[in-house]
Parts: sequence; C-alpha cells; structure tokens
Amino acid sequence: MFSLKEILSVTLILFSVIDILGSIPVIIDLRRRTGKIGSEKATLAAGGIMIIFLYLGQSILRLFGVDVASFAIAGAIIIFLIGLEMILGRHIFRPETNADTSSIVPLAFPLIAGAGTMTTIISLRAEYATVNILIGILLNLVFVYIVLKSSNWLERKLGTGGTEVLRKVFGIILLAIAIRLFKTNLGLS
Repeated sequence: MFSLKEILSVTLILFSVIDILGSIPVIIDLRRRTGKIGSEKATLAAGGIMIIFLYLGQSILRLFGVDVASFAIAGAIIIFLIGLEMILGRHIFRPETNADTSSIVPLAFPLIAGAGTMTTIISLRAEYATVNILIGILLNLVFVYIVLKSSNWLERKLGTGGTEVLRKVFGIILLAIAIRLFKTNLGLS
C-alpha cells in the first residue's frame, strides 16, 4: 500500500488545492488586521478537519446515498473551477474574512481545509491508498505551518508578482488534475 509515487502525487494535488502560497495575500491581510496568526492552532485545526474527512467522508456520503465516483466527479468540477479562478483571477468561491474571528475561521476553515480540500480528499480516496493520502496530508500540514509561521518574511520576498505567478502555475496544474479525475471516474481513461 505504501507508494512513494502515490505520496508525491497526493502531496502535489493537495498542495495545489490548498494553495497556501496563493493564499499568502489573505494570510498577510489577516495578520495585519488581527495582529498575529496562530500558526499552530490553525494547522492543527485544518489537519483535524482533513483527517476526519479522510476517514468519515465516505460514511457521510453513504448517509446521503452518494457514491464515491459521483462525488469524485463533483470534486473534479470544483477543482476545475478553483483552477480557473486561479488562472483568470476571478473569484467564484469567496472565503469570508472577519477580523473578529480566531485563526480557526477563516484560516483553518475554509481557507486551508475548505470545500475544495475536502472534495479532493474524497476524490483521492477513489484512486489512492488511504495511508498515502494521510502522509500527503501530513506533508502539506508541515508546509502550511512553515508558510503561516513565515508569512511576514514571505511577504517581503515574494512580492505581488511572485505570488501571482505561483497562483497561475498551480491553477494550470489543477485544471489538468480535474480533467484526469473526471476522465477516470467516468471510465474514459
């Protein structure tokens, strides 16, 4: 079940969907408005949400009578829309940002572990071993924590142009991933 190729694929897919680098402008704005970001709290909360959904997501789907392939196709559509959003600079999904909230909302949810991430995790279950998805989640959480901890430094180093280039590159990757998930779950590949 343990596969380095699967772990790398899952890690890259989740990295693209979570888009923590593309979220740096939102993180910086949150830090400015609230004074600080609870990196540990946000990372743990996001990780908890993702891991719970990894193990209970299929049960939740069964409760509503939805099969994983259908959910994976719906997830592929959402991933496609997120990719379009990143490339075109248009906002389809708008995270609610309220200065009075803690690092959990809107940082851990919905920014890090939002609908796109949860949909992707369920979609990945249709194609990858659970242990490899779990390792991919943990690797992404390490990266999320590092980005949250160093948001001040990243703001100075990347600049607006660097952040936009990253968003565009990961947007194209997401579009390709969405098309592959769509084809796989329709039985076209």
